[in-house]
Amino acid sequence: MDYTYKTKIVCARSIHFTINDNVITNVSFDGGCNGNLKAISKLIDGMTVEQIESKLKGNQCGMRGTSCADQLCLAIREAYDKQKNA
Repeated sequence: MDYTYKTKIVCARSIHFTINDNVITNVSFDGGCNGNLKAISKLIDGMTVEQIESKLKGNQCGMRGTSCADQLCLAIREAYDKQKNA
C-alpha cells in the first residue's frame, strides 16, 4: 500500500512510502534537509515498522519536540495501524 503523510511542525511537508505487512520501502520526503532525508530513506529501506521506531522515534530537531525522523515514525505507525484494521 502506498501511503502519504502530511507532517506537522517540521521542514519536510510530507512523507511518501510503501508499506507491505510491516515492511517499509520507497521512502521519500517533500522538503526538509535533502541529503539527510535521502540517507535516512536508504538506510531504513526494507526495515520493519518496529525496527524503524526503535532507531528514530522521539528524535528531536531543535526546540520543535519532533523531527522529520520522528514524523516518519508517526507516519509508518499510522499506516500500519490502518492497514491492520482494514
